[in-house]
Parts: sequence; structure tokens; C-alpha cells
Amino acid sequence: MASTIRCDIVSAEAEIYSGEATLVVATGEIGELGIAPKHAPLITRLKPGKVVVTTPAGETLDFAISGGILEVQPDMVTVLADTAVRAQDIDEAAVRQAKEEAERVLAGRGEAMDVAEAQQRLAEVSAQLAALERLRKNLKH
Repeated sequence: MASTIRCDIVSAEAEIYSGEATLVVATGEIGELGIAPKHAPLITRLKPGKVVVTTPAGETLDFAISGGILEVQPDMVTVLADTAVRAQDIDEAAVRQAKEEAERVLAGRGEAMDVAEAQQRLAEVSAQLAALERLRKNLKH
């Protein structure tokens, strides 16, 4: 039997995922982290990006997060995200519209948000679009 680690992904709104994993990959502040069973304890901040969970059955679950905290214990990994969404639950039209608005603000043609907020929103929606692309790629295989 393959060794597993418990994985919980929680957003401010709800628990997004809870189950066993053989590997959890997340985007930390200084790069991607791969967390396997019996990993050394760790706490780090997460950037907007992806969290990929590999289940014991070999299935890959893809999530997009807007940032948060990753806590690792030898038998458990917890992702506390500001917002998190499964790739298959992403509303592509809404995400593309939000991306265009953030890009307009950054180009100096919008007024709805300040530059820092626009940069954060652009990072969030870019992570969601990347999750959609990974989901589509995985469905083709």
C-alpha cells in the first residue's frame, strides 16, 4: 500500500477538499513545493496559483487559490486559502472578464480599483485560467 498524507484545502467560505494524497504541490512565495508523506513540518505563505493533489488512485485534482498559508505536519498538509476553487468549477467567462478589467486598470484605462488590487486580481484570475488549461490538458489524455 502506498504511503499517504491527509490533505485539507479550506477557503474562507468552505472546505474545498479533504482526503488522502500521495503528493501535494503548491506555489509558495519562493517557488513550487512538493509535499509527500512524512514531510518535515513547515509553515509558509502561498502565492496565487495552483494546488495539485495526487490521490492514492493516481487521480490528479487541480485547484486555483488566491494565496494563503500552507501548514505541513508529517501526516497532514493543510492549505488555508483566501479563496480556492476546483478547476472544473471555474466560470471561465467571469474569469476572463475580471482579467480584462484588471489589465485595463494596470494599463491606466480603468478606475474601479487601485494598482495593487488590480495586480492581485490579475494574479488570481491568471491562476484560475492556468488551472482550467491544466484540466483541459488532463482531460485530453
